[in-house]
Amino acid sequence: MKTHFKITLALAFGAGLLGCASTGPSSPSARPVLYPNATFNRMGEAQAQAQVEACMARAQSAGLTPEEKNNEVAQRAGKGAAVGGVAAAVGALVSGRNADSVLKSGAVGAAVGGSAGAVSGAMQDKPSSTYRHFVQRCLTEKGLDVIGWN
Repeated sequence: MKTHFKITLALAFGAGLLGCASTGPSSPSARPVLYPNATFNRMGEAQAQAQVEACMARAQSAGLTPEEKNNEVAQRAGKGAAVGGVAAAVGALVSGRNADSVLKSGAVGAAVGGSAGAVSGAMQDKPSSTYRHFVQRCLTEKGLDVIGWN
């Protein structure tokens, strides 16, 4: 296999894993689930969802984000690139390859390791509890009950 194809394949695989990791109740993209109480029934599904959107926008305008920002992606990408690059270069040296081959192996290892590290870091995205509490309180003040996030 060509080196570029291997890197592309690794990146595509990582993107696929990232897509799987970015949904569900524990992801930053989760939305509030409303209990159909009297207020919900009176205003209807469409108006209740409009209230959800308004509260989420209000939280963001207050400077909150749905995910906790912790630079995990960048940190893990850097570590992955360093480990992958060094491991590949050492492997090439041990196998008796020439200097050009060692450098190429190190570069490929760094690219693959960096991609793997970035995917690993992206999978560490955590929803912001402060953002969620803000949205829930906003909805409670409007008479709506949040029973979870999905």
